[in-house]
Amino acid sequence: MAKNRSRSGTKNRVLSRLSRADFALLKPHLVAVDLPVLTQLETGNKRIDDVYFMERGFASVVADGSGMRGIEVGLIGQEGMTGLAVVMGNDRSPHDTYIQAAGAGQRIGVAKLRRAMNRSVPLQRSLLLYAHAFLIQTAQTALANGRSKNAERLARWLLMADDRIDGGELPLTHKFLSIMLGVQRPGVTLAVQALEHEGLISARRGVITVLDRKGLEKMSNGTYLPAE
Repeated sequence: MAKNRSRSGTKNRVLSRLSRADFALLKPHLVAVDLPVLTQLETGNKRIDDVYFMERGFASVVADGSGMRGIEVGLIGQEGMTGLAVVMGNDRSPHDTYIQAAGAGQRIGVAKLRRAMNRSVPLQRSLLLYAHAFLIQTAQTALANGRSKNAERLARWLLMADDRIDGGELPLTHKFLSIMLGVQRPGVTLAVQALEHEGLISARRGVITVLDRKGLEKMSNGTYLPAE
């Protein structure tokens, strides 16, 4: 993998794992972009015009339940990409996708991505492999939401966020965490306090620091899978 990263010049794992020939199909059309917090990458049920390969930070995929309280169904960091609906032959998703932790990435227009995919079956397969990994992540999220307590779900989510950010300090607000858990802010406060009480994290306004990953993994009750 190290050789691929050096050749492609990107930290995005989807891009770095492509063959030289497949990366060459995309490279002329990739545009480096900064991605501040709340940058909207996809809007539910609207046409997707661009696909983003994350290199730093991460994006949240949020289902809103037809105007009801939104809940996060997936995270995308440097292991992945947006636009999975495009990869699977559609032009829109029912979910919103926006930046939750500021970062950067590579953007490509949908038309150019489709043209490259039509020229290379191995490229299609590579992108579909990530789509499969993302579907596994969303299945684990459903499992956690169905069987885990708020503190256990928060432990899993913090591990996932920590996988995608360098340094162990997560710039997170209670508003974002309430979307992640699908609960009111008092429920978030109680979950944060429970993890602090166990010595697993420390929290100050707008920032959570992971102190004990092994402890968080144990608390997540078997629902956490590392980003690959």
